[in-house]
Amino acid sequence: LGEFVEWQVRPAVVRLFQERGIDVHEFHPGISVKRDNEGLEIDLLVVNDTDAILVEVKSKLTQRDVDEYLQRLAKFKRLMPRFRDVKALGAVAAMVVPNEVASYACRQGLFVLVQSGENVIILNDAEFTPRVW
Repeated sequence: LGEFVEWQVRPAVVRLFQERGIDVHEFHPGISVKRDNEGLEIDLLVVNDTDAILVEVKSKLTQRDVDEYLQRLAKFKRLMPRFRDVKALGAVAAMVVPNEVASYACRQGLFVLVQSGENVIILNDAEFTPRVW
């Protein structure tokens, strides 16, 4: 089911962030990194020359998913040093996101992408300021 959600998010992710003023122009699905006995998996990496948005995709998002994802985000620049000079942002995407989990993810500085009818939307309001890693 997670793969299904990822295929729903893929076509929209670049456009959604461009509409938010982040001029990303490429995405890389299924990144896996191993370095110094540590690993990191990124479902979707959306980038330009100055920004990288790491998107975690779930079928149903929980607070535990958010907490675990925040720990992985903290390892990104160390495990992928070629991105050390970019502004790294986090996003979570899911078909089912309970309101309290969406609020929690927003408070942690993450973009929240959800299914809305036949479209994927960014749930955060226009005043949202994402956390930078």
